[in-house]
Amino acid sequence: MKILAVSDRVVDRLYSSDVKQKYPDIDLLIGCGDLPYYYLDFLVSAMDVPMVYVLGNHDHGPQYTADGGILTSVRGGQHIHARSVHFKNVLIAGLEGSMRYRRHSPHMYTEAEMRQQVTRLAPRLLINRQRYGRYLDILVTHSPPFGIHDRSDLPHTGFKSFLTFIKLFKPRYLLHGHIHVYRQNVPRVTKIEETKVINIYPFRVLDYEQPLTAD
Repeated sequence: MKILAVSDRVVDRLYSSDVKQKYPDIDLLIGCGDLPYYYLDFLVSAMDVPMVYVLGNHDHGPQYTADGGILTSVRGGQHIHARSVHFKNVLIAGLEGSMRYRRHSPHMYTEAEMRQQVTRLAPRLLINRQRYGRYLDILVTHSPPFGIHDRSDLPHTGFKSFLTFIKLFKPRYLLHGHIHVYRQNVPRVTKIEETKVINIYPFRVLDYEQPLTAD
């Protein structure tokens, strides 16, 4: 299965009428936050494949399209914050947002608040374990885990609860955005425990080998 994951910046190469020709074999789109709905909506329509996504710290409220329409979500997409979905035998879950650096802002969380979001998600993962023999294949987040690809300033500090999540639920991948990387020598892929953590900013194509179905 081939996945196109996007985050944080509208990329002209993708926001193009020939994107389907450039990337003809995509099976699933994944949004890691801080992207306008019109861009995600375009990708779903142009590539004619489903999307799952989480929101970032800069995502809030209805968004206006160029023709004056209003989007309150991504048409053809599933918002998967604190949810788990099953797509072609791949188990995917999401956790939105960044560390809270401003009061009363949506999609920002203190460490304690993010632990509560993980607790919301946990029962679904336990059901996955019982039904499919594993908790999760891909965790989609906006922010990275603490100490992995993150930065020292509060808005870009990762969540310690994601490290606990990795130890407990062992996803094969954690895909995140939020951390803008421009230099080639900055790590974008880090292995921790059994999980490969990937910064997909601003987009990345992944060839994903689907796991075997549990007996």
